[in-house]
Amino acid sequence: MLKTKTLQLPLQTLSLVAGFMVWVILSSLMPFIKEEIQLSANQIALITAIPVVLGSILRVPIGYWTNRYGARKLFSISFILLVFPIFYISNANSFTDLLVGGFFLGISGAVFSVGVTSLPKYYPKERHGFVNGIYGAGNIGTAITTFSAPVIATKLGWGMTVKLYLILVVVISLLNFLMGDKKEPKVVTPLSTQIKSVYKNEKLWFLSLFYFLTFGAFVAFTIYLPNFLVANFELSKVDAGIRTAGFIAVATVFRPVGGFLGDKFNSFKILMWVFAGLSLSGILLAFNPALPLYSIGCITIALCAGIGNGTVFKLVPMYFSKQAGIVNGIVSAMGGLGGFFPPLLLSFLFNLTGHYAIGFMALSQVAMACLILVIWMFYQEKLETLNRMSGHVE
Repeated sequence: MLKTKTLQLPLQTLSLVAGFMVWVILSSLMPFIKEEIQLSANQIALITAIPVVLGSILRVPIGYWTNRYGARKLFSISFILLVFPIFYISNANSFTDLLVGGFFLGISGAVFSVGVTSLPKYYPKERHGFVNGIYGAGNIGTAITTFSAPVIATKLGWGMTVKLYLILVVVISLLNFLMGDKKEPKVVTPLSTQIKSVYKNEKLWFLSLFYFLTFGAFVAFTIYLPNFLVANFELSKVDAGIRTAGFIAVATVFRPVGGFLGDKFNSFKILMWVFAGLSLSGILLAFNPALPLYSIGCITIALCAGIGNGTVFKLVPMYFSKQAGIVNGIVSAMGGLGGFFPPLLLSFLFNLTGHYAIGFMALSQVAMACLILVIWMFYQEKLETLNRMSGHVE
């Protein structure tokens, strides 16, 4: 039994790596796909963003189902279901095909809710931040695909490259079926009861907004950079893939660091630095700098997003230990939606104005609003602590 428990962190992290590898197939291969299928700039933005929709919406029920049925069943079923959209996309020859296949590809992004709900059951509270940070490092899957898919596609073509992912999802499904924990503790509180117990809590919506920005920035830049770097800086498709993979790697490496810092220090103070960094980076990118300065802005966003992602998920079990499944689902769903809207907004604003400045300034202003909210929450927490202490003394 102990061996089964110790296996869950590496097994579920590997599953997330695979899920995120699949989630960004379309954005990673878009420079190749658009050479064979005629697509407008708006259609490209929609296709690359569409996997995020189902990947976000499904996170709420998947968080709940994980509490009820366990990670083993959820991972096994999710990866088998992915066989169908992957095969469909590999044979796509129209905008509609890519849109339909991409929508159901969202299942691969929704599996994030499984681990953040399941893994805290195996560890004490003081380690939740670090454990969720390690699991969240499964984001590296997006870097693996962004880096490797263009390289493989230059040799095999994009359709065959997509087909290779069929092997991956079948293997991961089998691993979870054979090695997942059959005796994971279950929570059987009805979904409606769990939602009613949390939806009026302002902390839920503040944490959702914070994750909307930090994870949303990570996802948005992941799906937006490959095509943007080719179109705007005239880089080669492989070079753009490598640079995007670098962005993802930085964000991924610093996610466990964010969880670790959240365990060791005051999480609100860390988030203050995160949102200040995102705000300044958004301003820098708005001025459309040359590639070296643009790269610095992107790396700063990756650093802040990674630390922010890890820190936010330290706060979730701290405030919502009994409703972790549903809250993890809601917060992570909002993070996913945060990755859906920015690429569409950037594309719309570019068509309207001829540049991306307004979009990047919007990122800066949302980060500034989050910074103000974090400062307010920090002092509210201090005030509540003082009131409890004074009440105890009386």
